[in-house]
Amino acid sequence: MKTIKVSIFLFISFFYLKANGQTTIAAKDAAQHLNENVIVCDEIYGGVYLNEADITLLNVGGSHPNEVLTLVIKGDDRKKFKTPPEEAFKEKKVCITGQIVDYKGKPEIIITDPAQIK
Repeated sequence: MKTIKVSIFLFISFFYLKANGQTTIAAKDAAQHLNENVIVCDEIYGGVYLNEADITLLNVGGSHPNEVLTLVIKGDDRKKFKTPPEEAFKEKKVCITGQIVDYKGKPEIIITDPAQIK
């Protein structure tokens, strides 16, 4: 019975994600999915909090300057995290949900809610 419930949950989850237009991709493929809502699963190699700009940058898929995707967390959104994101996610495999945008020729996702990183 438990197996049936799990199977049903996975089946519904799959179609829910497809219906919302979210595709799971590797970070290295982010540049090919600009302006799309996706789920990106990869490792956070590091990050930095820029105090003067009040912004956090997390490097996905490689260390700076060789990251393939950057996560951007702005001022008030950073306050929503219990632990500073650059510490909490460093060297962890995560899945990120959000829209990929272009910033000066590099893909990034703007994080506005901690639930976007799992």
